[in-house]
Amino acid sequence: MGTWSTDTVMPGDGFAYWREVVCQAVLNVATHAREQGFRGSISGADFGALRVAAFDSSGHEIERSRQLLARAPADHYLISLQRRGQSRIVQERAEFPLDPGEIAVIDGQRPFRISFPAPVSRVIAVVPRRMLDTRAPWLRRAPGRRIGAGAVYADLARAHLGHMADRGPELNGTAAGMLADNLCNLLALATGGAEAAEANPAAQAAAIAAFCRRNLADPELSPQRVADHFGISLRTVHLRFASLETSFGRWLLAARLDACAATLRAPDQAAAGIAEIAYRWGFNDLSHFNKCFRQRFAMTPRQWRLAGRGPD
Repeated sequence: MGTWSTDTVMPGDGFAYWREVVCQAVLNVATHAREQGFRGSISGADFGALRVAAFDSSGHEIERSRQLLARAPADHYLISLQRRGQSRIVQERAEFPLDPGEIAVIDGQRPFRISFPAPVSRVIAVVPRRMLDTRAPWLRRAPGRRIGAGAVYADLARAHLGHMADRGPELNGTAAGMLADNLCNLLALATGGAEAAEANPAAQAAAIAAFCRRNLADPELSPQRVADHFGISLRTVHLRFASLETSFGRWLLAARLDACAATLRAPDQAAAGIAEIAYRWGFNDLSHFNKCFRQRFAMTPRQWRLAGRGPD
């Protein structure tokens, strides 16, 4: 994987470059132009057997026909995250628009057509079938699925896809592999609901922890808010944290303290006050924060910050 752009070729050759080099190399699809002066760019990276790419382009259409499948079988799912613009997706009996924030799961073994009426930005993950079929066997029964922007687990799946597309080349093999596994778990949970959560409680526990990590700064973060977000009982929330060998309260305190510790030593936060940083990460009692910080790091927040600067 790498980066490609129609800006690197003559203006009149832009769509031919996109069709013959880029789309076939990344997605193995036929492409059709919708307008003159086509422009597009793709950047992406491999995460083991999983591939992620970010696309920005003028309006056009892509298609995987039966003839193309016969010549080049596709043993994967295509996960499409809409960032800007709109896509219109057709696969067998499923036909729907995809708006910003929504995710589509498309079966690469069956014909499909996706049109982009206007300029569009999206992230695509090409996921080997075995990685999703073992976690979400129900996807084989219903090609062409849409995950709404507000659906449970959709926010976490979007964050994973965006991070993989934007930061993929910087990640080492271990981190890339973990992101790929987590993405597949989140897609299974997002499309399978209670069935997927019951089948893989460890994946649900990881998703709950990820949600809490993204909301550390919210002083109102609570077990009830987590339960409401995921549509589960309070008992299930506490059971998932117990499976991580902790409780919600202990996990949240440790995560907030770690966030404060990292911020205190961040060079671009040198002008931020200690109280400001504590409140930023969800603490609302400064004396409680100072006491807990000393217990965890065996020094005060000020000592911690100074120790991180090293000798002058």
